[in-house]
Amino acid sequence: MGRPSIALWILAATMAAGSAGCRPDPSPPFTLDDVRPVPPHFPELDWPEDNPLNEAKWELGRHLFFDTRLSAQGDVSCATCHSPSTAMADSQPVTPGTGGLMGNRNASALVNLGWQPRFHMEGGVPSLETQALAPLQEPHELGRDLLEVVADLAQDARYAQWAQEGFGQTFDAFVFTRSLAAFQRTLVSGSAPYDRWLQGDNLAMSEAALRGMGLFDDLACGTCHTDVWFTDFQTHNIGLTEEYADPGTYRLTFDSLDIGAFKTPSLRNIARTAPYMHDGSLASLDDVLDHYASGGAGHPNQDPRVTPFELDQEGREDLLAFMQALTDSSFVTWSSTLAP
Repeated sequence: MGRPSIALWILAATMAAGSAGCRPDPSPPFTLDDVRPVPPHFPELDWPEDNPLNEAKWELGRHLFFDTRLSAQGDVSCATCHSPSTAMADSQPVTPGTGGLMGNRNASALVNLGWQPRFHMEGGVPSLETQALAPLQEPHELGRDLLEVVADLAQDARYAQWAQEGFGQTFDAFVFTRSLAAFQRTLVSGSAPYDRWLQGDNLAMSEAALRGMGLFDDLACGTCHTDVWFTDFQTHNIGLTEEYADPGTYRLTFDSLDIGAFKTPSLRNIARTAPYMHDGSLASLDDVLDHYASGGAGHPNQDPRVTPFELDQEGREDLLAFMQALTDSSFVTWSSTLAP
């Protein structure tokens, strides 16, 4: 279900103002609470000084996120790889890009991006404002030149209007990247049963999930999947394979110790975002548990915390129950309304 356009909102506001004479506009400013409020147990979300949130900017970013004109063949959009139906991830190991071209990485879930210090699996992009440039111009993803796509989209009357209302300028690369970032910062997920339990609802998680949370701590899973984000935002080699076709962070640093290292993914909504790992090679959470219980493949760079452990059937079910308790159904329901 789409949302009403900003143009209709402005028209309604103008008519209301006209009928009210010279009264000041009583409408409060558009804030994050109008889309997805920050949960009370999360840190405050700091918006960049050059990119505060407003409604026109959010509408522009939302439409861009679903716009297939961003791709060379006009066949895929950001939402193709980051689908609301799968908690802003994708159900395929590797999602085909424009023209059906295949890359080699699984689509990451886009959630709680406003608190992330760096982006992409190598962790090499320092801001959400610049994050979109890589998939836009990557041939196996959207495959478009930045200046060309900006020139094309600047002809869209709605986009031109939102650019003026949201930024006070014409639609250009600055507007393009900042509006996408503004929209993506509102993809806030923190209302899972686990969150309600943290806030004092002792019945929010099942007994099995509570036992699983204890196992999660006992097995030191939380040393990488930390805090309310369930990620440390760092890169690690978890011994997925003995050799890596994709060298991971090595592509960024050229340090041999970084071969096979990838940024820790968040476990938020993890039960909705299969398959797993940087290449989508593990089909289920059971497969993920099997990998870690085995102690990894023994790559020379493997993190020393990945060691074998035994888990009986009850323990496995409890750990999976805890993973299920990280599912924020309200986020998935809300995100399903985002497509224009």
